[in-house]
Amino acid sequence: MSLPLQILERYWKHTKFRPQQQEIIEAVLNHQDCIALLPTGGGKSICFQIPALINDGICVVISPLIALMQDQVQSLTEKGIKAIALTNLDHSKDLERILDNCTFGDYKFLYLSPERLQNKLVQERLKLMNIRLVAVDEAHCISQWGHDFRPAYRSINIVRTLCPNATTIALTATATNQVLKDIEQQLELQQPKLFKHSFFRKNLTYKTLLFEDKNFKIKSLLKANKESALVYVGSRLATQQMSNMLNKNGCSSGYYHGGMSNKEKDSQYKQWMANDTKVMVATNAFGMGIDKADVSTVIHTHIPESLEHYFQEAGRAGRNQKPAQAVLLVGPNDIQSTRNWHINQIPNVDYLKLIYKKLCIYFQIAYGELSEEKHGFNFNSFCNLYSLPKRKTYNGLKVLERHGLIVFEEYFKKRASILFLVSHKSLSTVLAHDDQLRLIVTTILRTYEGIHSQETAIDIEKIAKILHIESSVIINHLNVLDAKEIVKFKSTNTDAQITFGQPREDDKAINRISKEVKTQNKIKLRKIQAVIDYIENNSICKSQQLLKYFGETQSKACGNCNVCLENNTQPRTTFKKKM
Repeated sequence: MSLPLQILERYWKHTKFRPQQQEIIEAVLNHQDCIALLPTGGGKSICFQIPALINDGICVVISPLIALMQDQVQSLTEKGIKAIALTNLDHSKDLERILDNCTFGDYKFLYLSPERLQNKLVQERLKLMNIRLVAVDEAHCISQWGHDFRPAYRSINIVRTLCPNATTIALTATATNQVLKDIEQQLELQQPKLFKHSFFRKNLTYKTLLFEDKNFKIKSLLKANKESALVYVGSRLATQQMSNMLNKNGCSSGYYHGGMSNKEKDSQYKQWMANDTKVMVATNAFGMGIDKADVSTVIHTHIPESLEHYFQEAGRAGRNQKPAQAVLLVGPNDIQSTRNWHINQIPNVDYLKLIYKKLCIYFQIAYGELSEEKHGFNFNSFCNLYSLPKRKTYNGLKVLERHGLIVFEEYFKKRASILFLVSHKSLSTVLAHDDQLRLIVTTILRTYEGIHSQETAIDIEKIAKILHIESSVIINHLNVLDAKEIVKFKSTNTDAQITFGQPREDDKAINRISKEVKTQNKIKLRKIQAVIDYIENNSICKSQQLLKYFGETQSKACGNCNVCLENNTQPRTTFKKKM
């Protein structure tokens, strides 16, 4: 038995590799730079994790998503493998401690973002580490032609200087031929070996259906197929509305979006994974690292922003190789409204100059000043103060963040923490003559453990919901207790945090990124047009259209999509129907 297979069995409990995994692992072990283009759920992480476990030294993993890094670190740690991520570090001492552990300890994996890689301390410490392998996850982010371009990825090639003895592997699930060439050039890969799995999924049927009453169609699709399902919607509010509608109609469902707390996300996710709920209704925040084999139906109720996103999200169906379907539902006015929405919501250079200057004024940053403070930020108040459209402003802040001008961290819920400073007996005396205050405090004590011994984060909105009173009433009561030194209570009136990455330069700062911004905006519009073309093309098999987009021109009609069925093309696979 080969050593890679022994490692696979020992840590992952699998007895055989998925297609191309072993070939990629062997190439990495032979110090060959690689590009691995594997489908969603194809097991990309194993392709660098197993070689790293076999080789001496440490593997540096560069990833754009904190949640994905944390998931992989947790998974490795649970297997007894030492891994750590440079995420959410407020103090340089924390950063130094972790880097020292990686340099002098026996850690096998160090996860970090491309932005963190630009830190001078990180760069100096990487030079001291025995780094044998560098893995660049979501490598399509390095290309301006990709669907998730991040400018910070363009500086990843510094690892060639920092880690001259390391092999590099770039991994992605969705990339066109143009993006693959860009990955090779930008990472300065040395004669890389390309492993490219076909995008064809013989068990997955793609359907694009025009339907005015989407809710009716969704209910009928889910009733016809009893297995697990995933429904993608276009907004956070829509996740709750759709989930409520399905539950009222006898279809158990949960919902997931980026504005939920980690505890809420974890609860919803676990219920869906355990099949306690049949359907997950989600925004596109739900995706990375999700690997549920028995999803038989993926439904999109809105038009995705690119074919890359659609292919990746639709590809979460049928991973158990059983027949599955991906359905894109389109309403009569969706195409025109989507086109108009993108035109109106993509921030141009002038709009970026406006919101950047307003941010500096909002936080009273002087021209030429670099404010390294983390500023509490109330997004709604900011937009209301300057009469700024919220969606366009949000998109603009994300663009400023991608280009390193700011760090924009979202809380989604107002932060609050409490520590009780007096004994139970003293507390009872204080509460004796105020029924509402006693109810509030009693509910907090019952809801949170350890609140008398350590400062504990609490969810004011949750307490307010339990008691059916306004959150402001709870905050006022706790502030009174804080003033009397009965509790230590902290509450922020912010829903985000802004940190400036550069000194204030107003228009000059935006002018430096204007060329890339204009190029990216054009690419975004081209990508949404490609999705519209895919929807409107009812003469070519849907599977063939997707394959052609990703560079596969010699494919056959699937026989099952709505185009093939209308044209009476002979099906090669059959999706079980009860309609």
